[in-house]
Amino acid sequence: MSKSKRIFGTDGVRGIANIEPVTAETVLKLGRAAGHVFKNLETRPRGHGRHKIVIGKDTRLSGYMLENALSSGILSMGVDVLFIGPLPTPGVAYVTRSLRADAGLVITASHNPYADNGIKFFRADGYKLDDKIEAEIEGLVFSGKIEHIRPTAAEIGKAVRIDDALGRYIEHAKASFPRRLTLEGMRIVVDCAHGAAYKSTPCVLRELGAEVIVFGNQPDGKNINQDCGSMHPEHFCARVREFRADVGIAHDGDGDRVLMCDEHGQLIDGDDIMAIAALDLLARDELAEKTLVATLMSNAGLDTAVKAAGGRVVRTEVGDRHVIDEMLRGGYNFGGEQSGHIIFRDFSTTGDGLVAALQILRIMRTTGKPLSALAKCWTRMPQLLTNVVVCEKPPFTRLRDVMDLVTRARREIEPGGGRVFLRYSGTEPKARLLLEGADLKVLKKWSRRIGEAIRRQIGA
Repeated sequence: MSKSKRIFGTDGVRGIANIEPVTAETVLKLGRAAGHVFKNLETRPRGHGRHKIVIGKDTRLSGYMLENALSSGILSMGVDVLFIGPLPTPGVAYVTRSLRADAGLVITASHNPYADNGIKFFRADGYKLDDKIEAEIEGLVFSGKIEHIRPTAAEIGKAVRIDDALGRYIEHAKASFPRRLTLEGMRIVVDCAHGAAYKSTPCVLRELGAEVIVFGNQPDGKNINQDCGSMHPEHFCARVREFRADVGIAHDGDGDRVLMCDEHGQLIDGDDIMAIAALDLLARDELAEKTLVATLMSNAGLDTAVKAAGGRVVRTEVGDRHVIDEMLRGGYNFGGEQSGHIIFRDFSTTGDGLVAALQILRIMRTTGKPLSALAKCWTRMPQLLTNVVVCEKPPFTRLRDVMDLVTRARREIEPGGGRVFLRYSGTEPKARLLLEGADLKVLKKWSRRIGEAIRRQIGA
């Protein structure tokens, strides 16, 4: 199969809705391929009756189109479909396990603008697909090998709507918070990004006793991630100050990320959350193998803080899937990304913004410390992340001017323990440049020069 036909990216399928590969026609084929593969992974269904696949989605307008196309393909292969409606991605993973389905699919483009959409895939155990299964599904989309498989009459799949999926996920998330504790007396600002968490997160926090001030909870199909949520943290941080809240919580469109804000309106990102939680787990001897799993984008200060507390940090490629894969390989129970994908594997099989927020709230409650004090547990090395929108993604080795500047930057930054890391986003048309080192002025100088060179050569 040629690379031009590849439809799976770093996190499922993603692109502009109604443009290949995210069209009704291709998604129908994808549904047929997924139905065939998951039906044949296990000869007997996991639950009663026939093989079944869960389909959830976020709040994008195009979700209706893709939901129908995807389900039609699955049903045409003799596999039942369980519709669960808008639900955070971690909720889809959990409900897949709870309903003993053969797989779970969530129609979402996560933090991308509303015009984009995509599909994330989960196995029966709630973990993301490995490369082998993705390749098999993708191959069937283009090969035509299953065109002759056409169940008829009673063998065609049946679709049903599961009315209590939201309630199941809410109770699951609440179970990650100790029964003896409440959030009574806490005022929390929540920004749901007009996305899939617009019901679940406010509901859980209120049921645990908090006073909740909610924003981004009126999705209209087009406002997801628009000037709100974790993609625009300045807004919910300002509201924390405005309402004199104890803490702020912001999600992305599908609710698998979380960023937080302390009582002073200071942003608490994924690295802060990992530092606070990892040190807490180490202190309670509950960090498996005394290891935190982070990506190459996380700040070097994490390593210093965790090592000083008797633990270590293992690094992976960027993407929560790589983090989870490493956690499974090493038997680790905690990891995440600076962007806010945080995985507490004792409670969830994927990044869960709500569960992660609850763990930080638990630490605040048990220690009696405000979030600003907890965030002082580590020291961040100066770091700059530059994003450049690009019109294409050629290998960086073909961009001679860019690579010449990168080489010169490394000569100046890395001898002092710093880093220069250049990559393309796996989900957006962007080049990402990470610079880390002791001298912020030096970082700014090279960020400007390298960023300008990228814009000249491949800028959109």
